[in-house]
Amino acid sequence: MSSHQHPHQTATPGQRPASGRVPLSVLDLAIVPEGATGQDAVRRAVGLARDLDRLGYHRVWYAEHHLSPGVGSASPAVLAAAVAARTERIRVGSGAVLLSTTSPLVAAEQFGTIAALHPGRVDLGLGRAFSPPKGGQGKDSDGPVRAARTGATGPRVVEGLYVPGAPPSNLNDSVLRERILAQKRIVGASRTPVSFRDELDLVLGLRAGTYRDEHGTPYVSPPVEGADWGLWVLASSPGESARVAGELGLPIAANYHVAPSATIDTVAAYREAFRPGVLDEPYVVVSADVLVADTIERARELATPFADWVLSIRSGADGAIVYPEPGTSPAWEDRPEAERALVADRVDTRIVGDPETVVRRLDTLRRATGADELLVTTATHDADDARRSFELLADHWFASSAPDAAAGASAAPALATTT
Repeated sequence: MSSHQHPHQTATPGQRPASGRVPLSVLDLAIVPEGATGQDAVRRAVGLARDLDRLGYHRVWYAEHHLSPGVGSASPAVLAAAVAARTERIRVGSGAVLLSTTSPLVAAEQFGTIAALHPGRVDLGLGRAFSPPKGGQGKDSDGPVRAARTGATGPRVVEGLYVPGAPPSNLNDSVLRERILAQKRIVGASRTPVSFRDELDLVLGLRAGTYRDEHGTPYVSPPVEGADWGLWVLASSPGESARVAGELGLPIAANYHVAPSATIDTVAAYREAFRPGVLDEPYVVVSADVLVADTIERARELATPFADWVLSIRSGADGAIVYPEPGTSPAWEDRPEAERALVADRVDTRIVGDPETVVRRLDTLRRATGADELLVTTATHDADDARRSFELLADHWFASSAPDAAAGASAAPALATTT
């Protein structure tokens, strides 16, 4: 265990929208649609970030996915650096860097370098992942098995929010397990992470300039020491990630868009474990899968490929498929019952509709989770449909009045280092 004092960070108030709602941010996977290439997806992601900056979104984060035909976001640090250089205001970061494939030192040095060039605009989100030997689904930030083990069982409604039951465990899916193990070999994920607490302590100690290893040997990383980035923990369950984030007083991002059955419990576990540390008070971001169109009918039409895409992530040999065109997927009622059971939690909790419908449901999500900020992700075949979705959402989120605007306004943390 390292010995150091955590650098105290203050939450520099972010501007709440005039509507009184919490800040709104974006998680971008650089979706690769049928007929396009990964290079196309990366270029479109950078172009989209410029629009998000103009539209008033608070952050844009990039996830780490490897060897999935339908996801172009493999290098969050590279995307974040490219986007920071091409935007003016929006914060950039990772959601998340996976500590089974990237060491915490390397991640901290990558984002410390970006923050040196763009101080006050960078977020380093860290997550645990890629650990299937005992039957796990894979990364902590994406997988039904972990949620099934630790989330509440059975569907329920919490303050108007539908919380589905966990999907059936697929621990015995030999094809899925072999895919995860094969990817681990090809990615070169040979490092054995130590406890998550120790890995976060390393990052915090290097930034504070106080890190010493278990033998008392001091280490210094110039791009990390004093780096002006915010450190985040991503979690899909009320397990180690949520607990450690609370114990260290770090902000957390809870994944309703990936593990909706466990989100309420994840946030509760984090708040219960929270002790003043990096932050004085808890700060919670909650993610959601969102698709907005001018009409409910159009939104539902654009949403039809989503079930196929989620199914490919949770089963099969190749991971996330290239995103299908609308109208090419079987109707929900025509799918085998086992398929529906495996993806129903995500299909049922995806927020799809016209702007008024989506904003109303996002308000419900915020109220039920007590989120200080919402992080939306949108998967579509046509990049123009995704851009239109973000535009419609921004127009209505930032302009129309929140139903509880007067209650407990909170500010988005910039997490600037203080000395």
